[in-house]
Amino acid sequence: MAGKTRKKSALPAGLSFKRLRAECDPETLGFDTTASLKPARGLAGQDRAIDAIKLSANIDHKDFNLYVLGREGTGRHTAVARLLAEAAATRPLPSDWVYVNNFDAPHKPHAMQLAPGTAAALKLAMQHLVDDLANDIPALFESEDYQTQRRAIEDEFGQKHEEPIAEFSEQAHAQNVALLRTPMGFMLSAVVDGKPIKPEVYEALPPEQRNEIDEKIEKLQEQLADILKHGPQLEKEHRQRIEELHAALAEQIVSIRIKEVQTQFKNAENILAYLEKTRLDMVSNAELFLMSATKPNGGPFPEVIHKHHQDPRFDRYAVNIMVSHEAGPPAAPVVTEDLPSVSHLTGRIEHISEMGTLSTNFTLIKPGALHRANGGYLVIDANRILVEPYAWDTLKRCLQSQSISITSLAERLSLSSTVTLEPDPIPLDIRIILVGGRRLHMLLLHLDPEFGKLFKLEADFEDDLPRTAKNTRAMARLVAGYAAKENLKPLTAAAVAALLDHAVRLADDSTKLTLELSKLTDVMREADFYATGQKQDLISADDIDHAIRQSVLRGSRIKERMQEAVTRKTILIDVKGQSVGQINGLSVFAIGRNHFGRPSRITARVRMGTGKLVDIEREVELGGPLHSKGVLILGSYLASHYALDVPISLHASLVFEQSYGGIDGDSASSAELYALLSALSGVPIRQGVAVTGSVNQNGDVQAIGGVNEKIEGFFDICMAQGLTGEQGVLIPASNIDHLMLRSDVVEAAKNGDFNVIPVKTIDQGIEALTGVTAGRRGRNGQFPKSSINGKVEAQLHAFAETRRKFADHNNDGLDIGPGNGTDQ
Repeated sequence: MAGKTRKKSALPAGLSFKRLRAECDPETLGFDTTASLKPARGLAGQDRAIDAIKLSANIDHKDFNLYVLGREGTGRHTAVARLLAEAAATRPLPSDWVYVNNFDAPHKPHAMQLAPGTAAALKLAMQHLVDDLANDIPALFESEDYQTQRRAIEDEFGQKHEEPIAEFSEQAHAQNVALLRTPMGFMLSAVVDGKPIKPEVYEALPPEQRNEIDEKIEKLQEQLADILKHGPQLEKEHRQRIEELHAALAEQIVSIRIKEVQTQFKNAENILAYLEKTRLDMVSNAELFLMSATKPNGGPFPEVIHKHHQDPRFDRYAVNIMVSHEAGPPAAPVVTEDLPSVSHLTGRIEHISEMGTLSTNFTLIKPGALHRANGGYLVIDANRILVEPYAWDTLKRCLQSQSISITSLAERLSLSSTVTLEPDPIPLDIRIILVGGRRLHMLLLHLDPEFGKLFKLEADFEDDLPRTAKNTRAMARLVAGYAAKENLKPLTAAAVAALLDHAVRLADDSTKLTLELSKLTDVMREADFYATGQKQDLISADDIDHAIRQSVLRGSRIKERMQEAVTRKTILIDVKGQSVGQINGLSVFAIGRNHFGRPSRITARVRMGTGKLVDIEREVELGGPLHSKGVLILGSYLASHYALDVPISLHASLVFEQSYGGIDGDSASSAELYALLSALSGVPIRQGVAVTGSVNQNGDVQAIGGVNEKIEGFFDICMAQGLTGEQGVLIPASNIDHLMLRSDVVEAAKNGDFNVIPVKTIDQGIEALTGVTAGRRGRNGQFPKSSINGKVEAQLHAFAETRRKFADHNNDGLDIGPGNGTDQ
């Protein structure tokens, strides 16, 4: 009833030890060792994610790319690899792609799509073609037939050139003028006594005779000039005839060899068109093959088997394979790119140094992951592609254009002026699978408007699954399958049960099993190592337990140092006795992969004021927003539950003692409220009971995370200083299902040495902490005077009355000097 109170009592009984740890019974598993189990195929509890992967892998429409999200170790990569491999086996083998020379514009190489398995054959055929012509053409130009035709042309043009000169020479001789050949050309000279006249003789002649000779020679020179001006035209005709001869001969042998290649690829129209262009270029550039014949053979092999196609001069006829597939059973490629940089995604154009300058050609185009995965699937880690400069933008551009364009990062940033190429874009038909975390997925959806359009599907992997008998057996089969896959020793049923207990612990929920399988497999590997050291044929439960303990021990250095500091009173934590306005709150520290609980002393101080609740952590900017929110809720709770008929006249301060780092989260808000209620009521709190749990404005105690670590952290401190049976932890009742405590904590609870006490409301909690009833308002609207709530309200009324009297004195003209004023 409202008017009754309860005297101070002993610590209330906590939960039964059976509720503190839900262990798996090996007898219910239905096997002796995992050797007798059929390994599970796939993953348990991931049906939603698996359906999304299958949809993305099999749907034909574009933009149904997939983002796989979830925690590390839940089997995302394994599931993606298996399901994509299954889907790829049902898809056709993609086309081969090659780059070939563009004879009209060499800086714009042509991309050719070929039937699967054709690229390598075409490349080999072109190499043989070049090698054959490099031997055939020089041999053809050394043949007697060629020499005969060449001599005939030389004789013909020699005769055309010499006949006019000979006729002119006779005409000049008839006029006593000789035509002389000199290194500089032709020269005319008068003839006297059958010999060209000498200069001194010419000067001695009479002027009339000299004039006659000059006029005669001048006329003949004009005739000679007319004859000689036809010489360049004859030379041009001569060269043309020689070139025609070369072309005719080259065309004969080139056409024969090209025909052989055309026969091999007679059903590929694009190859036939390319071979025709190649034939025309080879005919017009037959001298390349003659030049290769003049190159001395420096190798150990005879010229007939010399690999002429390796000569850079013949790169123009090479075939640069970008992607090639062996003709065989249909299967699309599944590619995982671990370094998704721009060049690794779309390929790159390499350069070579020649005489101090950088040059390139289409044979130096290298493929990227998009080329290798074209027609199939490409798996990329989302975090890695986002940290690579321009890689994310490049991938989106390729998906939007549905083509692969090769552009170097230096070119995009205008950091290089080197001559480069403009290869034809290659059409892109691909499904991208990004693997990343949930937070990154939300950020991409929020910040990148193109992401949702290109990645329409998401495969969200579960973190845990319900702990049912069916799921327990499924997890046992997964364990058996992994043991067989990794060549580990079989596990006994007790070992599997111990491993599943650890899975429950990792799930932070006694009704769940974690799906972070990588953590379980790490324990299995380590347990196998210990079993091998003991020369055992099976992995036992002791091996599993030992592996788990050793894993915790390896990361416990800081935890042990903190516990040592408490034991040595460097950090002040009381686990015995009582104190007013002081309580032990619990928090969880995360150091790497290890999490452990540690108590912190929370103190509250109160006095008359203006309703201000000071959070010292927030004032010094050590408290995070969630912690500050919890403190503001405390102020609201006090204002709405006590002294409703007077202004709140309280000045209170809260602090985490000896806390020098940041604090966030509201899991200590109930502990802070208990400390405030103790300080206001004057009733001491048991220091042997630590508290965790958040509170709302109605006074309900709410669930928090890390409950197991928090309980164990306080238990270790109590254990170090001696268990009294009056120690324990107050937890929210809604956290009972999350309990999966260590065996030593459960044993202490079984023996009555340690208690885990669930509470639903602040009233229940303050009663457990003080042994004094909280009290409820009666019909008269008052709390019982001896109750905690009655004492709190009385104190707040007293503060309000004192404040009223102080205000009345101040209004009567009382002079208040500096430092004597109230908190305004």
